[in-house]
Amino acid sequence: MDSQAQYESDDGMDEFMDKFTQQKYKGAFNEDNWEKEFDTIPMFMKKAPEEIDPQKHPDLACLQAIIHDDDRTPEEVAKSLKDEGNEYFKEKNYKKAIVSYTEGLKKKCGDTELNAILHTNRAAAHFHLGNMRSALNDATAAKKLKPDHLKALLRGAQCCMELHSYGEALQWCEEGLRLQPKDRKLQELRAAADKMKRTAERDARKAKAKEKKERTEREALLGAIQERGVKLLQPEKPPKRSSDSEDEDENRGVGSDMAGLNLDSLGSQEVGGSSVFLDEHGTLHWPLLFLYPEHRQTDFISAFSESTCFMDHLAVMFGEELPPWDTDRKYHPQNLQLYFEDYKTEQLHQVDLNIPLLKILQHDRFFVKQGTPSVIVLVKGSAFSQEFLSGKKVRRLK
Repeated sequence: MDSQAQYESDDGMDEFMDKFTQQKYKGAFNEDNWEKEFDTIPMFMKKAPEEIDPQKHPDLACLQAIIHDDDRTPEEVAKSLKDEGNEYFKEKNYKKAIVSYTEGLKKKCGDTELNAILHTNRAAAHFHLGNMRSALNDATAAKKLKPDHLKALLRGAQCCMELHSYGEALQWCEEGLRLQPKDRKLQELRAAADKMKRTAERDARKAKAKEKKERTEREALLGAIQERGVKLLQPEKPPKRSSDSEDEDENRGVGSDMAGLNLDSLGSQEVGGSSVFLDEHGTLHWPLLFLYPEHRQTDFISAFSESTCFMDHLAVMFGEELPPWDTDRKYHPQNLQLYFEDYKTEQLHQVDLNIPLLKILQHDRFFVKQGTPSVIVLVKGSAFSQEFLSGKKVRRLK
């Protein structure tokens, strides 16, 4: 606030104070009769009236009710708290209604019907707040106290529907309809519960059948991989104890124990989350990654048949239209060389472009990592290729 604003604010306060001293405060005590008026305030009364009229002395009546609350029976207090909760409920203040009903139940009065109503009403408040489990617990407590309490049975059925416990909802409805066979709400709830129960059972059967089918397909897929001798890199295991054999340490992470294979290591990390699958003819199709280290580019084939040769794909990828990153226009199929790397020795193995993928997968030094086989693509005789291969031991695979 600047100095001018502060000045104006101070001027306004001075004007208000001047006005305050010149005018009388409305509702103030009468100067001539202030002692008598002061005596009407409960805190300053010298003597309380013999009979307290709530209309004349509302504050005193309220204080007296608080002071003498212990004089009332638990049933009276519980009923008063129930009425208070009902008022909050009408105002849709469900949280305060729950507090009032709870306090009423704490009085542990001997009126079974009143306690049942308190539970039922609290169940309704919980229901409107979305606390379905608490609402169901209250409905159950009310039914236990008063088995023929129709509102409790209706509320219990509604809670079970919200909790998707359709079988239990049907039981609550049946109990209610035995008391009131023509109750429209219970009839509608029973029909809805029966329909939802049938739907849930049907969906469960479908899910079970789907799970069984998927399990059969997984077993067939793993069987096909095992039969071909393809080696998978499994997720890393915890370090072995010093007492374990060196052979086990040597093979850690390698799917040499085919009985222990699982599909967790077969999910591709590439776009689309493709993974190996077995078609109706018994042929495996793998997601495959072509790596172009010279340009830091990749090509991802989502379903590369194990019986397909590499040249078939390269002829399509580098046919009439070359990729935009090949500015020197040298990535023609006849100029390309393929390699795969031994993940342990980092030794390169050159791949004949005219052999099928399966022959690569079955090589004793080829391992499928993260479910996706990968090969390196270089341009034969290029400066980058010579530099990339320099110092590396290369074996040719035919």
